[in-house]
Amino acid sequence: MQFKKYTKQRNSIQGLRSFKDTLPKNIKKVINKKGHVYSETINNWKYIVGENLFKVCYPKSFKNSNKLGVSTLSINVKRGHEVELEYSRKDILEKLNNLFGYSVVEKIKLTSFDDEKIKPSTNDESSYNVTNHDYQKKINSVKNEKIKKSLMKLSKVFKTK
Repeated sequence: MQFKKYTKQRNSIQGLRSFKDTLPKNIKKVINKKGHVYSETINNWKYIVGENLFKVCYPKSFKNSNKLGVSTLSINVKRGHEVELEYSRKDILEKLNNLFGYSVVEKIKLTSFDDEKIKPSTNDESSYNVTNHDYQKKINSVKNEKIKKSLMKLSKVFKTK
């Protein structure tokens, strides 16, 4: 059996394909864009910042390094607690980089928010899913119902964290 050199699929062992190869292209882009770093940061956030800061801040986004900028973790902080987080910035960078085993985050960007202003409405459909409108369209365009349902469950899990 001859293999074609111009196929985009990875080599498989005895007919098995990796999970990444079974996903549609538009879903692969979503997973690669948000990435493994952001999800692991959310999962281990309590360990990274500690019990006190865990109550007043959370990671907003992660931007990977490119030619123009360095890798940046954006953190939302409750107004009045910015100084505490500023003093522990170096410890957070060390814990993040130790968690992954290499220098993942080079810079931390802080953003303040008022706790009273952020109250999601109970009737709003977007409060049930963490995905924004563009990603929701991409998930709805998936033809396989099992993958579509599992991606919706994944977005709900991120909402609870």
